[in-house]
Amino acid sequence: MNQLDQLKQFTTVVADTGDFESIRQFSPQDATTNPSLIFKAVSQPEYAPLLDQAVAEREGANLPRAELICDIIDDLLTIFGEKILQIVPGRVSTEVDARLSFDTPATIEKARKLIGLYEKRGVSKERVLIKIASTWEGIRAAEVLHQDGINCNLTLLFSLPQAIACAEAKVRLISPFVGRIYDWYKAKTGQEYTGANDPGVQSVRVIYNYFKKFGYETQVMGASFRNTSQILELAGCDLLTISPDLLAGLQGSDGAVTRQLSVGEAKASDVSKVTMDEKTFRWMLNEDAMGTEKLAEGIRKFTEDIIKLEGLIARRLA
Repeated sequence: MNQLDQLKQFTTVVADTGDFESIRQFSPQDATTNPSLIFKAVSQPEYAPLLDQAVAEREGANLPRAELICDIIDDLLTIFGEKILQIVPGRVSTEVDARLSFDTPATIEKARKLIGLYEKRGVSKERVLIKIASTWEGIRAAEVLHQDGINCNLTLLFSLPQAIACAEAKVRLISPFVGRIYDWYKAKTGQEYTGANDPGVQSVRVIYNYFKKFGYETQVMGASFRNTSQILELAGCDLLTISPDLLAGLQGSDGAVTRQLSVGEAKASDVSKVTMDEKTFRWMLNEDAMGTEKLAEGIRKFTEDIIKLEGLIARRLA
């Protein structure tokens, strides 16, 4: 078997793309999207009809322009999600506007709106994960949504305190960003990191071991990979979301893949439990320069892409 097929024996493989053809090619269980991926997709001619559909669905709406554009984006996100769910058997992750990352009530409202749009398209909420940034405010929103039966994927996660707070809030899934952690350390030290020495890989291993040792049900999904080595070092993680180019790299290689993470080893690991509250969360995150910087940067970057998407729609309306 190729490496992708071997990896699927240990880990649920998720496609990190808005490109339907890529999803079909690699037969993942789930798929994840974000504003950057949706903007990239609708900028291509083959996906222009989906943008036309979203605009048409709001035709004649008597709304202020900014509100109309916001509604069209929400429609567009759920149109993509519905199409993706016709391909994958599992779930799709759809992201809340990053500008709401520090607004708990607005995040809850947006998540409920997206789920409502999905349900109007005949998609049950069980097949949708609402992606929310792993700020304290975002985690509190996810906690409320969990109580409503809405599952969330807490993204832009770079540190253990973020992960612990998510687990204690009973969040369904978290997405630690392996590649961006690697990027930060490489830029700071000038060193190249490979294999088990990769700080992004180490971060996910610590989180996985912590969750399994203390019996949390929150799933760990490694994300934002830079190379296939990072992926293979996390074989056995609950899920891994992988871009099409790296999926192709795995599919094209027949090297051996071995399990690197397991519940048994995690339960035997030497980790201490942390009691997490808001003060502890903010202090621990503050003390983690990488986590603090990458969280802020990630929110800014996703915001830039949602603004680009708004501009694209504004031009389309004009």
